[in-house]
Amino acid sequence: MKRRANGEGAVYQRKDGRWEGRVSLGDGGRQSVFGKTQREVIDKIRALPRGPESGLPLPKGHALVGEYLAGWLESSRPRVRPRTWIRYEQLARVHAGAIAKLPLAKLGPQHLDRLYAARLEAGAAPMTVRHLHALLHKAIGQAEKWGLVARNVVTLVSPPRAPHHEMTTLSEEQTRAFLDVTAGERFEALYVLAVTTGMRQGEILALRWRDVDLDHPSAQIQQSIQFLAGSRYVFTPPKTVKSRRKVELTKAAIVALRRHRTRQLEERFAAVGGWEELDLVFANEVGRPTTADRLRWNFQRTLVRANLPRIRFHDLRHTAATLLLGRGVHPKIVSEMLGHSTTAITLDLYSHVTPTMQREAAAIFDSVLGGAR
Repeated sequence: MKRRANGEGAVYQRKDGRWEGRVSLGDGGRQSVFGKTQREVIDKIRALPRGPESGLPLPKGHALVGEYLAGWLESSRPRVRPRTWIRYEQLARVHAGAIAKLPLAKLGPQHLDRLYAARLEAGAAPMTVRHLHALLHKAIGQAEKWGLVARNVVTLVSPPRAPHHEMTTLSEEQTRAFLDVTAGERFEALYVLAVTTGMRQGEILALRWRDVDLDHPSAQIQQSIQFLAGSRYVFTPPKTVKSRRKVELTKAAIVALRRHRTRQLEERFAAVGGWEELDLVFANEVGRPTTADRLRWNFQRTLVRANLPRIRFHDLRHTAATLLLGRGVHPKIVSEMLGHSTTAITLDLYSHVTPTMQREAAAIFDSVLGGAR
């Protein structure tokens, strides 16, 4: 007789003529299955849900989805950014309640389908439900790795389609108008950096003077900042490995930064002993970080004064990329400047510039080949 594979257990014929198979569970217990023939029992054993690592049937655990999510959230806290963890906790608490009391081992795709539909019906945005889906995918995926479930059922469910938002950027003329309005003001250097380097808001607000070289115009992106509840904040590593990067500074940025440093030294002197030394380039009047709320308010006010459309601060990053790509700068250079993990991300995000690049490529061929032949 062919030898059974690991995990098929002991199969034998009972005195009553039936066949029984006994297999060891991951928790040290054993489980029996019965059938009329030896083949039937072996097939039943092979059909049992199996742990991904041991190949053995999964234990019949009694953990509830809510209990598991709470434990998973705590174990994941050291591995994610503080604001990311807060968002995870909010998603689980506010939106996953309908599945919280289900046994984890019995969670199925039908439960998730109903959950997503219910959240949309209750007024949750499709993007919020997509974020919930991503959270559950991570959490249940970990349960699968730990052998708590047979498979990650979240992979069997499709989240709501993400709404399409047109990217809003400033044109070259609008960008010049925006920077003209900010000339000589407190955030002039900040806005010049945002437009000419594509730095993220958190990267700019966490930038330190020690990371800026005004003589060999460049800046090293070494950290970011996240603002938490109240007046709390935390400095964090950049978003990705590629986000830790060096960016070249324009002449306009150097001029604006020198003016800004002079103003900051005057504020530091005026603060006497009240200055908090964090070495921040864009500190407030007492050396602490400029908050995202303050920057947002100033940015929207500046757009109104410049008679420009309402956009987000992050759209200055998109503006920087769009202007460079539109001028024919190689996508890899733009990708490195922005700190994208791959050039493919840059090309996908700014595909609206591709037609312009293609027209320029066609014009180059006309020049090389001498036009019509």
